[in-house]
Amino acid sequence: MVKDRNCTDVRYHSLTALYQKEMADHVTSKRFIIILILVIAMTIASVYGAVTGIKSALKDTDSFDTGFMFLKLFTMGGSSIPSYMSLIALIGPFIGLILGFDSINAEKNNGTLNRLVSQPIYRDSIIIGKFLASSTLIAVMVLSTGIAVGCAGFLATGILPSGEEISRILIYLVYTIIYICFWLAMSMLFSVFTRHATTSALASIALWLFFAIFMSLLAGILANAVYPVNTDYQQSINAFDNYNMDLNLNRFSPYYLYSEAGSVLMNPAARAINAISYAQLVGALSSYLPLGQSLLLVWPHLVGLLALTLAAFTISYIGFMRQEIRSS
Repeated sequence: MVKDRNCTDVRYHSLTALYQKEMADHVTSKRFIIILILVIAMTIASVYGAVTGIKSALKDTDSFDTGFMFLKLFTMGGSSIPSYMSLIALIGPFIGLILGFDSINAEKNNGTLNRLVSQPIYRDSIIIGKFLASSTLIAVMVLSTGIAVGCAGFLATGILPSGEEISRILIYLVYTIIYICFWLAMSMLFSVFTRHATTSALASIALWLFFAIFMSLLAGILANAVYPVNTDYQQSINAFDNYNMDLNLNRFSPYYLYSEAGSVLMNPAARAINAISYAQLVGALSSYLPLGQSLLLVWPHLVGLLALTLAAFTISYIGFMRQEIRSS
């Protein structure tokens, strides 16, 4: 019992030391300044776009939905500026990729990994400490930007949030943290299995481009091949199946999972995420969904993002533990 307790204490202290080391390395690095500039620019642009968009939309209140106005600070953009949700979906993956693309192979090439392994610490504490430190930095950045957008929007517009709006925003920010951590885990995976940081960076960016752009194109091509809709007759027969197949294929993409979950959470007027027939719409009341019902729609998305993140980190963990690291 005493031996097990000593082993637990050693593991805890070694993980804590490596976590603090990685946090210090991140905060004092030049890449942190780059990330900070990106985050500040994204926050300022999204707040400016939302405020100008809301003020211009309020001039035509007949066609503008004034319900849940505080959420529109995150979902509405200006004439040429995307919304906060759009910007974080675009920039968020790059934050994860920047933090993890050289986490392992750079230390191998610099020889510092040999020194770490030679210390009286558990080897798995190295990769776990790196992931936890980067995840903490991601969480701090996401929560900080969310709070900054809310505060700046309140000062500029005077819109007070309700309790449900605050809850929706907090849950959405948790989704965002998990989404960015997935890209962190993927970049660490490439860093474990590639020799050079440039290779892991290019592979990570290529994967992001595939999921963000080419996945939707591929899903559309496959859906049209299985359920063609080229003629009026084919559209009347296959339109519903074509849409469902295209939707289900797109949901293999973390980018699409995150975007769909965010649109439901931040838009209480969204009542469904699947195709709805006309018969299902008959008699339906036009109203907002409560938070609990919105969560029922998107909880599979959260589980899917968590599963993908854990799978990517588990593969990188196993690969790192099995690699041979020669001491110089």
